[in-house]
Amino acid sequence: MVELRAIYVLWLRDLIKFSRARERQIGSLAMPIMFLLFLGFGFSGANLPGIAHKVDYVKYLVPGIIGMNMLFGSMFSGISVLWDKEFGFLKEIMVAPVSRISIALGRIAGGATTSLVQGLLLFVISFFLGFSFVPAFSPLRIVLGVVLMVVFMALISLTFIALGLSFASNMRDAEGFELIINFVMFPLFFLSGAIAPITTLPPLVRILSYLNPLTYAVDGLRAALLGLSMFPLLFDLVLAVVFAVFMVSLAAFFFERSESV
Repeated sequence: MVELRAIYVLWLRDLIKFSRARERQIGSLAMPIMFLLFLGFGFSGANLPGIAHKVDYVKYLVPGIIGMNMLFGSMFSGISVLWDKEFGFLKEIMVAPVSRISIALGRIAGGATTSLVQGLLLFVISFFLGFSFVPAFSPLRIVLGVVLMVVFMALISLTFIALGLSFASNMRDAEGFELIINFVMFPLFFLSGAIAPITTLPPLVRILSYLNPLTYAVDGLRAALLGLSMFPLLFDLVLAVVFAVFMVSLAAFFFERSESV
């Protein structure tokens, strides 16, 4: 019970911090909305290779931008660990009679929840920017698609919060963390098929896309929302779960070995 209470307290702390940070709430939506506006409407009339002509590019882009929003918000949540080191909060919770793994899981749970809220807000906003479900979808298929979307969003968040926490556990400098995260995030984003199918990439680069956890999550989001995917939905789901479990385990391992000061 003590371990669960520790996870709950850290989860609640992240939610309270997020609810009070209006600038963070607005800023987390500004970039994905700009991507939707400039890319979605800028290329709406173009015939892009690998995209079926009957699919409007704005609709094709929305699952990818949701994935991008989850990726960016999740990985940057690791910087809060470094600020907690800086101000001594991490040292205080490290001496509490709970395991470091519980502390890591509490940080991951809090970050995942706030990222999920941001992703759902972006999904609602996308309807005002041109997104809509496939007309042939039945109400049941729409509900199932939304449920699957939430599942894939949660898996993206868990995977990349854990990755960010792994980096933060091995670093002391917040500025250095931001540089490393930016270096990692943008290749993950562009190699995921979020803005264009990976089938158009050169063979060597395509191999890197297949090793990218975000590729399968974005593909799963498209399957859930549009009925379009490169891989079977179950394949996307299984791989997304495998990557999430692996990354969370890795983050717990690094956090267990990290220094609190």
